[in-house]
Amino acid sequence: MDSSEHGSSVSSTGVASGGTLPPGLAEEEAEEIQVELTKVEDEIQTLRQVLVAKERHAAELKRRLGISPLSEIKQNFTKGWHEVQCSDAYMRTSQTLGDLNHRVTSSNLYLTASATFEEIGRSDAYKRTQETLSQAGHMTSAAFSSVGSAIRNQFGEMSSNFSMRHSLSMPAMRNSPSFKSFEDKVENMKYKVMGRSNGESDHSPTSNNAPF
Repeated sequence: MDSSEHGSSVSSTGVASGGTLPPGLAEEEAEEIQVELTKVEDEIQTLRQVLVAKERHAAELKRRLGISPLSEIKQNFTKGWHEVQCSDAYMRTSQTLGDLNHRVTSSNLYLTASATFEEIGRSDAYKRTQETLSQAGHMTSAAFSSVGSAIRNQFGEMSSNFSMRHSLSMPAMRNSPSFKSFEDKVENMKYKVMGRSNGESDHSPTSNNAPF
């Protein structure tokens, strides 16, 4: 489409459809502006398509080089931080903070406070307090250790006494008349059961003992 045809279409669709022209703008000039605007919009559309194609090509090259999106983000962050550090605003801010720190550390109040803390650290009262706290910590640890040892020894003695009483009481109980009588009754019952199963008489060698 040549400029004459394009201009006629503009006059019939663009300017004409918009109604009246702005004050001081002739119809021919409006047509020329409309033609130029259309050309610029077409160029923008073409550049967008070229940009999309370039971005796809760049992504393919990065993939072939093994550059992941995460590493690219890290690289961009490092580059951005380096640019921030090199900027005039950052350098002026750093210099201002350095001057402020120097003023604070050089002030009489700061020097007096530092000297006071140093004197407190070198004083006899501070050293005695530190030694007292250290001794109290050692005494507390020793006390807990002694209590634990005493408890373990007490449990050990209780266990030994229980085992000794148990070992001493078993022979005495076996030699008691009650235990022997019970043992004889069990033997008598065993003989009766075994004798009946073998067809023998109900009399046992221990029939002189008391019946069960």
